[in-house]
Amino acid sequence: MAKVLLEQIGSPIESFMDPQEYEKNLEFMKGLNESYTEKRDEVKAGWGETYVERVHKKGKMTTWERIDFLKDPGSKIYPIGTFVNYGIEFGEGDSKRKAPGAGVVTAFIKIRDKHAVVIANDNTVASGSWWPLTPEKIIRAQEIALRLRIPVIYLIDCSGLYLPEQSKTFPGATGAGNIFTLNSRLSAIQVPQIAGVFGDCIAGGGYMPIISDVVYMTEQAYMVIAGAALVKGGKGQKITSLSIGGPDIHVHLSNCADYRVPDDKALLLKIKDEMAKLPSSAIEYYRFGMDPAPPLFDPAEIEGIFPIDYRITYDVRQVIARLVDNSIFWELFPGEGKEIVCGVGRINGLYVGFIANNQILSEHPVHKDAKRPGGILYQAGISKMTTFARACDSDGIPLIWLQDVGGFDIGPEAEKTGLLGYGSNLIYNNSTITTPVITILLRKASGAGYYAMSGRPYEPIVQLSTPLTRLAVMEGRTLAIGTYRTRLDDNFNIISTNREEYDNIKKGMEEVEKRITRDMDPILSARQLDTDEIIFFSELRPYLETLIEMTYQSIGYRRVKNPRIWSFHDINILYGGK
Repeated sequence: MAKVLLEQIGSPIESFMDPQEYEKNLEFMKGLNESYTEKRDEVKAGWGETYVERVHKKGKMTTWERIDFLKDPGSKIYPIGTFVNYGIEFGEGDSKRKAPGAGVVTAFIKIRDKHAVVIANDNTVASGSWWPLTPEKIIRAQEIALRLRIPVIYLIDCSGLYLPEQSKTFPGATGAGNIFTLNSRLSAIQVPQIAGVFGDCIAGGGYMPIISDVVYMTEQAYMVIAGAALVKGGKGQKITSLSIGGPDIHVHLSNCADYRVPDDKALLLKIKDEMAKLPSSAIEYYRFGMDPAPPLFDPAEIEGIFPIDYRITYDVRQVIARLVDNSIFWELFPGEGKEIVCGVGRINGLYVGFIANNQILSEHPVHKDAKRPGGILYQAGISKMTTFARACDSDGIPLIWLQDVGGFDIGPEAEKTGLLGYGSNLIYNNSTITTPVITILLRKASGAGYYAMSGRPYEPIVQLSTPLTRLAVMEGRTLAIGTYRTRLDDNFNIISTNREEYDNIKKGMEEVEKRITRDMDPILSARQLDTDEIIFFSELRPYLETLIEMTYQSIGYRRVKNPRIWSFHDINILYGGK
């Protein structure tokens, strides 16, 4: 009978790093984290204290207060999409306004010991209106719930589209209407959807709860195709939105809602009760008798492992050792494609596969006296990733990609060894894989390497970035050299006939490098949904605990093999394992 034999990896910080270098890295990351904490707080504040007071004067809770009340005591909220629309102003002149978080909160929370995806209009931002990218952010959260069969909770307090920006919200392949497509698909495969209506629920917001399995309304809530002002203008009738679409109508006459409750807290308690009625989680079952355990080494130490300079290497096994339970890991075919680390560990007692870039120099397979840089994709490493990912898919093991990739190898040797073909094989696998995939952009996410290692276009369940992430085709310095290549010699020194010409070329290269480096700021990719969330290295283990548990919560929608019959055992024997 085959057994999964995990071995301890990692070591104390002082055994592989200069303590002063570690402290220097730690201090640098502390500054970055503080900067992002301020940005998070800015988004969470919505339109500010004045609008919080307005909500409270109506006898209502703010959106964040609702979510905090709804989650299990002692559990945490794991937001995604925090920085959507960050720093963007809409409108013109004095009417310019920002839309923090696109006016909607999407997050993972635990309710009655079951994970759920919560989608909640931010009622401190234009009364929960839909802005540009609000639909896309909602749809992204629905997609995650759809693929993992995780219950969806809608907390609706929405005054409809923010009409001055309707042209950027209403049409398009992923415009507002696609939300209702996802409502329907979730319903079609019996993913529980529970809706609470707390106030305004106009137009698109009015359609959003209807397909849910159960709909609650507070006494202040109403659902209407068009608000009272529009009806007055169109039909000249003197009415209120509450009188035409309140609980009196929709609970007792139209049957568009199921129950009425007095206030916000009562509604949230009812949602908790509905969650309690659902089947229990399969998480404990799929631990196969293993209790959750923290890593042997503190996950917060990852903050100091990453060098300040992205060109300096580090040992990714030390990172993995601070992510997996008890810091034990089964590395598959370690002697092949050493620029890649593949293996299996546990997170919160649940099996998970890892594919990670190894930054350390490795031996050249042909030129024995030469070394090759890590973080680059070569033939053996690509084959190794493809084989490992296919085994994860066959065995039903969730797969985590830890990206720090500079791209594919280039040059005559790369073409002769057929890197294009091997890369295509990997891309085909990543495009057809069915096991849940989570992608983490640790540092560099460059060129086709970003795609090949299951970047966002290859539809991972979730993609997370860090404050160090640099997502781009190539680094600024490389692009500057390419732009001015005809003005440089073979060693990339500037060719000039006089000082003025030299200074102009140098200035131009510096401007290109600065612009590209600025464009690689992770905030830019997060604000346009190219990545789902920017998290700190110290938050990586908690986020992965939640995400991996979510992949195992539901049963019957994907293959999950007993570890005794994994494909990995056969592969390990063929590669000389024990």
